[in-house]
Amino acid sequence: MKIVNPATEDVVADVELADAAEVDRAVERARKAYAAWRAVAPGDRARLLRRFADLVGEHGEELAGLELANAGHPIGSARWEAGTVRDVLHFYAGAPERDHGKQIPVAGGVDITFQEPLGVVGVIVPWNFPMLIMSWGVAPALAAGNTVIVKPAEWTPLTALRLAELALAAGLPEGVLQVLPGAGEVAGARLVEHPDVAKIVFTGSTEVGKEIAAKAGAQVKRLTLELGGKSANIIFADSDLEKAAKTAPYAVFDNAGQDCCARSRILVQAAAYDEFMALLAPAVQAVKVGDPLDESTEMGPLISAEHLDRVRGFVQGTPYLQGSCPRGKGYWFPPTVLTPEVTDPAFTEEIFGPVVSVVPFADEAEAVRIANDTPYGLSGSIWTRDIGRALRVARAVESGALSVNSHSSVRYWTPFGGFKQSGLGRELGPDALAAFTETKNVFISAE
Repeated sequence: MKIVNPATEDVVADVELADAAEVDRAVERARKAYAAWRAVAPGDRARLLRRFADLVGEHGEELAGLELANAGHPIGSARWEAGTVRDVLHFYAGAPERDHGKQIPVAGGVDITFQEPLGVVGVIVPWNFPMLIMSWGVAPALAAGNTVIVKPAEWTPLTALRLAELALAAGLPEGVLQVLPGAGEVAGARLVEHPDVAKIVFTGSTEVGKEIAAKAGAQVKRLTLELGGKSANIIFADSDLEKAAKTAPYAVFDNAGQDCCARSRILVQAAAYDEFMALLAPAVQAVKVGDPLDESTEMGPLISAEHLDRVRGFVQGTPYLQGSCPRGKGYWFPPTVLTPEVTDPAFTEEIFGPVVSVVPFADEAEAVRIANDTPYGLSGSIWTRDIGRALRVARAVESGALSVNSHSSVRYWTPFGGFKQSGLGRELGPDALAAFTETKNVFISAE
């Protein structure tokens, strides 16, 4: 398959896609490697993961360049992503020596628990943040003693392939971490269906996530799903409107809106609506869209011509406001602001592009009702100076990650995941390790 730079439409690589038979061979390699990998002493496994992290850090500029060429990420963003992959690996390198069981008081003996690895784990990675999201599944799975097969998105396999090479260079044994580029309906489907794959980690659309859950359910296969989002950015009249307006574009236009956490629905209290919109306009127009190699670029292109057409389809008529973007080659779309009805598809469906909808609300109750009127519940923001209101609304909004007076969603040391159809389970933070182990209870009789 030809891999295309979305900013230039130039072919940057030609990658062979794995078929179902190659997936089977990879699973067999991973299954054979598992017995030795889980037996590696915790301290030694930790040292291997630290060495892997160090190599990622040493090759950060190379990895950033690959992500820029393959996914169109601005160079500043790509460097941050490479650095975060390093940090995620370092964070979970500390886990093998801290994967503690418990001693539970019982009569007649001793009761202890062990956290046992699952076996072979399949990690199916999306195209929007390829190396970053790969690390979220790979690092805790390896730390827990599992072997891992990564199936990157067809469009963006380059950083995954390079990370697998760095893992081998760091000393991870053959078969412990493998990367198989392939089509989702072929390689991804086979990973899900294979009886020797104990768990699937999938990040992608809710539609595909439902299909994976149905297939995995037939085997009671373990799952972590991080799916779609249509997050709300709720702005009350008492908030710092200048800061809320200045930061709102970056809460949705980061990575050209190709982010499940994008705050693509802005809800503004009616009393502040006109003032907010006046402040939002210059902030949107100031977003610099352009060459990902330019250090000052803040937003790059969409991933493909196909996806560009999809995003365009949500913008009917004349938008309220649009920023600028390059013309000519590349899959460019300008930052766009709409003022739709709350029933319009642009307001209710995940666009996955640089399009934000702004609607007014009357009071706290209506803000919560509109925010929750969606099948998704991944992320969101609340802007207010009233700490009581912030806590009430945060508890009422059905979302896995919320931030007050900011747009934070993901830190690798805190849990991340969604409510409702935004997914199952939690990634990152201390919670993630438990997602890659099973608790085994052992009673030893003293009699």
